Amino acid sequence: MENRVIGGYTFSWPGAPLSEFTGPRPLQGRTVMVQGTASHVGKSWIAAGLCRLLVEDGWRVLPFKGQNMSNNAAVTADGGEIGRAQALQAEAAGVPPHTDMNPVLLKPTGNLSSQVVLQGRPIGVYRASAYYAEARPLAQAAIRESLHRLRCQADIVVIEGAGSPVELNLRDRDLANMALAELADAPVLLVADIDRGGVFASLLGTLDLLRPHERARVRGVLVNRFRGDPSLFADGVRILEERGGVPVLGVIPWLDLALPEEDGVALQPGEPGRRPESAAADVFVAVVHLPRISNFTDFGALGAVPGVRLCFVDRPAEAAGADLLILPGTKNTVADLGWLRRQGWEAAIAGAPLVLGVCGGMQMLGRQLRDPEGREDLAGTTPGLGLLDLVTTFSATKRTVETEATVVGGPAWLPAGHRLRGYEIRAGRSETAGEWLTPAGLSAASPDGRVLGSYLHGLFDDRVLRAAFVNRLRERRGLPPLPETAFGDAAQERQESLHQLAAALRRHMDCAALYRICGLAGRRTPQPP
Repeated sequence: MENRVIGGYTFSWPGAPLSEFTGPRPLQGRTVMVQGTASHVGKSWIAAGLCRLLVEDGWRVLPFKGQNMSNNAAVTADGGEIGRAQALQAEAAGVPPHTDMNPVLLKPTGNLSSQVVLQGRPIGVYRASAYYAEARPLAQAAIRESLHRLRCQADIVVIEGAGSPVELNLRDRDLANMALAELADAPVLLVADIDRGGVFASLLGTLDLLRPHERARVRGVLVNRFRGDPSLFADGVRILEERGGVPVLGVIPWLDLALPEEDGVALQPGEPGRRPESAAADVFVAVVHLPRISNFTDFGALGAVPGVRLCFVDRPAEAAGADLLILPGTKNTVADLGWLRRQGWEAAIAGAPLVLGVCGGMQMLGRQLRDPEGREDLAGTTPGLGLLDLVTTFSATKRTVETEATVVGGPAWLPAGHRLRGYEIRAGRSETAGEWLTPAGLSAASPDGRVLGSYLHGLFDDRVLRAAFVNRLRERRGLPPLPETAFGDAAQERQESLHQLAAALRRHMDCAALYRICGLAGRRTPQPP
């Protein structure tokens, strides 16, 4: 480990010796940008795969996304927030996540407003018009500053775009696509999702709508999520190259990997990042798909356990028979609690055999939600679901921190004394009785142990706690416990998936062309086994 400074913060970086990284350096890092024909075409995974591929080849790589809109956030070592996709890309690059990797994070609080997070710190909640008028100049400055710092620390910065670069009504306000590519002087790789259909229209239409100088930046096309024999798409490659005038660098297959998705679209059935549901599974876990759901990646490791059917559900009827009902985090607890009531969820939650609330979900399960300053909604007090002895008060102070906790109470099936790690992202403070985790104020449990709550995100990334929950559900079903080998190591599985992703890119993409586009000399070191 070695101390590093980026963006004025000092922290430890693992991996190879990086002594030459420390101290002031001139701007030298090259750039490459991954843009897409639409949201959720695979930009985040492609960028992560490029980070891992280039690192495996001996280059110093850092990820970057100028402006991101997501309620799926990660906490950095210095207590800031960035999008989870950039945290994953940092992991792919072998470095800890840092706020410079995503200097502008917009966290929607409703259809018309978002909390604006600049270089990891929230600066307020803005309606779209006010953001463009008041905060956009600050966002531009943050993007420029953070990108410069990263380029001073890396051989290459892998940049991810957002949505589509040809949203014509937003072009003059662009902070995330071609305006950023010009700022970074970055060549662009354009990604399309063939599994959705319409790949010719999406790629050729996007190229056609770009301005000439923008189109000149597009140096290659990637056709993503192809099912079947890619040789059958040879005519498609020819057509795209002839009509688009840009080389197709690769046809990337559909990949089923244990990697988190950032986009809420991933919660829809059949999407990458969501494992197929099996009606024949041993136990059923239902996660309520709140309108403003946040950090839904908390539950990926749980859904990957053999015999567990995990579904994100919108209506109470879809949760019928669930062994565990989860209320996840939300960007607006009060508003989503109102939605729960309007949808008739109260009876289903009260009658579930085991209930877990995470962050905002725990707040909903309490007796009261007090909002004296109107931080979540109109100022006042809202009654909670009353299943936990818990009173939450919202304030302007936001807690974003990596946290270690210890299991100290709750039902007997929990692993008493076990220590686990996670992170907190919350603006509320709760007073409670019946805590099952320390430190204080982090959790709550009902007297009968049927309802649990926690502010700790990432609970199920912990193998021991994951095993305790699953085997408790199996016990209720009269099934034997699963052996320890059934519960994989979430961090190790992510590493293996990142390696598989890089290997797929290496196998199905023209890497020599990639290196020419990036202006790099090729591999510095042999590819590791």
